[in-house]
Amino acid sequence: MPDVIKLLPDSVANQIAAGEVIQRPASAVKELLENALDAEATQIQLIIKDAGKTLIQVVDNGQGMTETDARLCFERHATSKITQASDLFNIRTMGFRGEALASMAAIARVEVKTRTKDDPMGTELVIEASTLISQQPCQCQQGTSISVKNLFFNTPARRNFLKSEQVERGHILSEFTRIALARPEITFQLFQNGQLTHQLDGSKLKQRIVNLYGNPYNQRLVPVEENTELIRISGFVLKPEYAKKKRGEQFFFVNQRFIRAAYLNHAVEQAYQELIPDDMHPSYFLFLELDPEQLDVNVHPTKTEIKFQDERYIYQILKASVKRALGKYNIAPSLDFERETAFDQLHIDPAATPSPPQIRINPDYNPFESGANRTGTAGRVDPAQWEELFRTRTEEIASPSGEGGSSIRVPSDWAETDKPAPNKLLQLSQRYILATVRSGIMIIDQQRAHERVLFESYLERLEKQNASSQQLLFPVNLHLIDNDAELFTEILPQLQILGFRASRLKPGTFVIDAVPAEMDGKESVQHIMEGILEDYQINRIQAKGDIRTSLARTLAKKMAVRHGKTLQDEEMKALIENLFACRMPYQSPAGKPTVQLLGLDELSEKFK
Repeated sequence: MPDVIKLLPDSVANQIAAGEVIQRPASAVKELLENALDAEATQIQLIIKDAGKTLIQVVDNGQGMTETDARLCFERHATSKITQASDLFNIRTMGFRGEALASMAAIARVEVKTRTKDDPMGTELVIEASTLISQQPCQCQQGTSISVKNLFFNTPARRNFLKSEQVERGHILSEFTRIALARPEITFQLFQNGQLTHQLDGSKLKQRIVNLYGNPYNQRLVPVEENTELIRISGFVLKPEYAKKKRGEQFFFVNQRFIRAAYLNHAVEQAYQELIPDDMHPSYFLFLELDPEQLDVNVHPTKTEIKFQDERYIYQILKASVKRALGKYNIAPSLDFERETAFDQLHIDPAATPSPPQIRINPDYNPFESGANRTGTAGRVDPAQWEELFRTRTEEIASPSGEGGSSIRVPSDWAETDKPAPNKLLQLSQRYILATVRSGIMIIDQQRAHERVLFESYLERLEKQNASSQQLLFPVNLHLIDNDAELFTEILPQLQILGFRASRLKPGTFVIDAVPAEMDGKESVQHIMEGILEDYQINRIQAKGDIRTSLARTLAKKMAVRHGKTLQDEEMKALIENLFACRMPYQSPAGKPTVQLLGLDELSEKFK
């Protein structure tokens, strides 16, 4: 039988390896940027054309490479980061496998210009499909410039599986953001199709976050700082009210390397427990620094998964540090069990002489005397007049704090002698509206009902393309990251129909000078717009209806009256009238019930 096992050529082996290392243009961006960081660059340029399909170029002012190193770096498993297996447990560089450049050279045309500080001339190489096309000296600045052109040109199946330019550009921006956050002291520039879209000068971490995500983040960030013998934790978390439905702005960096760690994410979410709803996720930018010997980064080719030697201890430290940060800045509720509250309402005159408390006794009190003849019992109600105990009061009955307890607000025009009628309404716990009907009691969820009313109103506006707006006294600058700016541009025509007026000021910044007439202004335009874009993106991914339905649902949710708001009589009546004028009054836009009926038969059963 002849031999059937053959040794694959290096070019074929590199193409196979490239499937793991270079999955899309963003993978090449990540590897090239990490190499620039390892070269100790202080200024890095990233140049992209056609979402990386035509060109990916990284220019840095790092150490550069000699002629021999420039040629050798494209060989598989050639690296300057490690020399022996034991070095894997003391890694502080971003790369160490020696596979990335070889993989890129196997599936693209790669051009390199590099020069070290001591060399008078640089080196230029051109490699295509793992074949060296040319190598010659050249004039260039200190550092390295690597251009990856026509990615996947010789693997058409992989190129055909790439997503649209918008999707691939989003992945590239994500990798760029992670690298820029990991090293805020380094200056980064991002050029897309010949335009400078990001200019990030070296700064502190907080300023880098603000530069990437906009000025509103300056007021949303809560600093986290913890230092123990095992680990040092630093960075920022966002206030609970800015939690989001999707896991977008969640960043863990271990020794300045971005990682994904569901275990650590759970620790942060536990710190936010009871501060945000269960279906929301906190945002954070957290840096963990610990001895490289305490972790293993050689788990996956992408190097985004890490194994910790003592995960439980890190979990507890992380959870405690985030919880302490939220409490320190009065964001998390806290109870002071040492504080004495008995004297809160007591006014003490410092000039007065204190006297011991006196015990007063009524010598005429006779417990065996009946109602009218009894003395010392003023204010008590005769049991024979039991109706007084059930007389309806006209003021609001509520918990002292006005929150969290059951409260019923009776309309002011309801006299004590009135009996419930179909046109009389009650508000329960600032959440439900109670109305009597012939068959029993109707209970209406005020927020869901208002969402339904607004939803159908917005759909009608979008169909008829007319809306009422209110001019803002001071126009609002809306700052959006690249992906959100593209989404905003996509839905801007529909937003204008709904009542928003916006114009583009510069890349990533829009000016809003008018909003829908029903917008009460209690929430910032920036916050509402971020929520609209987030919900719209989620609905689009989950394919929930068309763009108009998605926008109407999202805007209705943001504009609807919230639970906890007291409604006047006219507001409750108007809400109910508008609700039952809708085509589907019994369901919210999310498909949840808006109305429940408690029948007389059910009430009778309760009193058996």
